[in-house]
Amino acid sequence: MAPAISDSSVLIHLSKIGRLELLREFFSNVIITPAVWKEVVDEGKGRHGAHEVEKAYHEGWIKIAQPENKDILRLLKKELDNGEAEAIALAIENNSAILLVDETNGRKIARSFDLKMTGVIGILIRAKTENKIDSMRNEMEKLIREGGFRISNDLYKKALKVVGE
Repeated sequence: MAPAISDSSVLIHLSKIGRLELLREFFSNVIITPAVWKEVVDEGKGRHGAHEVEKAYHEGWIKIAQPENKDILRLLKKELDNGEAEAIALAIENNSAILLVDETNGRKIARSFDLKMTGVIGILIRAKTENKIDSMRNEMEKLIREGGFRISNDLYKKALKVVGE
């Protein structure tokens, strides 16, 4: 199992639908950066993700690591928020890891560095194909309704088709 490096949004959205544990099942560990911790746990107190991520950290399956390449980090921060920039910088340094990111701009920049990545929809597709969830449609509807997740109609239909729903 490969490790994963996560941006804030994946943690928050999976927490909103009660599916953060999927990351524990799919990856050897999940690494977040100090900026992601700050956004999800410190600034997110009382919101979805804060308690769940803090608990996972204390259980030892979410770890915190700081990217070391300050030049790459400075470059990325010109285009991205701190959490995304740190997550991508750390993924560049740990090219065996899978980057968990949803935002379009972050994915575009990650692609330019040939990083392996997935997002919430990719995690749910895997969960459905491994019979860890019953309905892709229900999970995506929860994401949209309860999580405020934005998904294009094309991606919605494509995800359902991939899992045979």
